[in-house]
Amino acid sequence: MARLDLVLVNPASRAGVYQSLGAELAAVENPVWAGLMATFCRLKGLSVEVIDAEAEEIGPATVAERVRHLNPVLAAVVVYGHQPSASTQIMTAAGQVCTAIKAETPDQPVLLLGGHVAARPERTLREEAADYVAAGEGLHTLVGLVEALKSQVPALGQVPGLVYRDGGVIRQNAGRPLLADLDGEMPGVAWDLLPMAKYRAHNWHCLGGSARQPYAAVYTTLGCPYHCSFCCIQAPFKAGEEAAGIKKTANSYRAWSPGVVIAQIDTLVTKYGVRNIKIADEMFVLTRRHVLGICDRIIDRGYGLNIWAYTRVDTIKDGMLEKLKRAGFNWLAIGIEAGADRVRKDVDKGFDQEDVIRTVRKVRDAGINVIANYIFGLPEDDHDTMRATLDTALELNCEFANFYSAMAYPGSPLYTLAAANNLPLPASWTGYSQHSRDCLPLPTRYIPARDVLQFRDAAFQEYYTSPSYLQMVEAKFGPAAVEAVRRMTAHRLDRDLLTGKLDVPPTLLPRADGPRRRPAELLSLTRR
Repeated sequence: MARLDLVLVNPASRAGVYQSLGAELAAVENPVWAGLMATFCRLKGLSVEVIDAEAEEIGPATVAERVRHLNPVLAAVVVYGHQPSASTQIMTAAGQVCTAIKAETPDQPVLLLGGHVAARPERTLREEAADYVAAGEGLHTLVGLVEALKSQVPALGQVPGLVYRDGGVIRQNAGRPLLADLDGEMPGVAWDLLPMAKYRAHNWHCLGGSARQPYAAVYTTLGCPYHCSFCCIQAPFKAGEEAAGIKKTANSYRAWSPGVVIAQIDTLVTKYGVRNIKIADEMFVLTRRHVLGICDRIIDRGYGLNIWAYTRVDTIKDGMLEKLKRAGFNWLAIGIEAGADRVRKDVDKGFDQEDVIRTVRKVRDAGINVIANYIFGLPEDDHDTMRATLDTALELNCEFANFYSAMAYPGSPLYTLAAANNLPLPASWTGYSQHSRDCLPLPTRYIPARDVLQFRDAAFQEYYTSPSYLQMVEAKFGPAAVEAVRRMTAHRLDRDLLTGKLDVPPTLLPRADGPRRRPAELLSLTRR
């Protein structure tokens, strides 16, 4: 029997990243990128297995034992997550897996790849027990490295996008242009390699009472054309963009055709019984032809799906919402971010408060629930503007809300800003998680990180215990949904920054040129 070419590992990180929330409330998502990579490599003739340690709830030692038993040419630890931030926050778990594999089988070649790795490739190779890392999205690196390792004298210098040690020197090979033919070369996730029965939806996704399993996440596009300064979504694509001649100021945005997307959904529904689906695209509701093409195909099939996806305040076009609802898009996540116009504009969110209110109303009028995303601690935030953000959330009273602290994610402009100003950053990669014990957000130009985190945690409790919110949930979803929300708020996060176990000086971001605007000058803080 021929030797297995490739094992792709999705590390288990839920307990460290989400604390007690991970046991019951958080989603357990299929590793979309690992599944896509498996498909790409198979179509290039490689034999592939996937170890989803997260879904199977197995630790680094068990993963290492499985890798030893499978004895692949290459073990690749995939550092992607459910959203851009999740790449960095699972690096701690990814590093532990690499260490365990090398301890169990020292001669086993190990590659690290993913969003965080692409943002900091040389640092990753210096710090982790991996033999190689990938500087880009990693598809051509995987195939090229397996082929090189199968030869008697591996030509590592010919492997696209590979970062490796050459004696005492770290070398990085040029990348290949981004994969252009998504339909032909990577037409979906290798579902047959995944433990499909183990995935479950978020608690809020099924507030109406439907079962949270089975569940699946899919991509229909890759990348995002926008440039929000707190986001690191483009990090894995930059090397491929450069190789393709795309100028640095532009972001790539690629899409699978609606026909290929619906083929994946057909498989999920007919083979695995999936009805709860996440469209994992960073920006799904954008291109009319793409969105409506997918919606029309789902509507024709009458599957009765429960889908959620991301949109922006300014990307919903006329005619989209009705089709989205008919196709089963019961939830849209909208990045509202802040309650003050100047705070949003400072991070390249160029819409105002009236746009926010109008868009949320349109979505809800179409019968679609809103997941409102808010960020506390953006560079222009102070106590007044953070309160304005919470007031905006309370006024909009959306069906669900995510409250984040601003983080300097590697690969984002905020990381560059933080590094340039020597701001304290998390000592471990789990500190980039919104829910971890060692969470350390950025300070703003006016308030320290401790105040940001304290406000964020208090805002979560105030919102989800608000009588108007609980009344809305009961009227819309029933008493069981209210009890589900109460179980969620019963979980209190341990925070080392707030208890004094994490000692961070009260450093501030340097202020922008010009005088600080006083609270009376803040624009559109709230309509309450």
